[in-house]
Amino acid sequence: MDLTLVVILSILVLIVAVLRGLQALKHTRDTYRGAEPGTGYHEIDATYHSGGGGGGHQTTYRIPRDPQEYAKRFIPKDKPK
Repeated sequence: MDLTLVVILSILVLIVAVLRGLQALKHTRDTYRGAEPGTGYHEIDATYHSGGGGGGHQTTYRIPRDPQEYAKRFIPKDKPK
């Protein structure tokens, strides 16, 4: 394959990706993302199946709704106060 064709196709793919990204940003500009702060927890179920006759993994994560409690989870436990 000619190098010029590869460069032209690469540039076209990049242009399409940038235009699609701009379109997605414009489409979701006025939508609200995230969750309202409050009490309690969000529960996220993460399930993985490896296929075949069995195997896999299932975990439930509990994420606090309170922003301060959420931030405290990132502070190392051995750090002095």
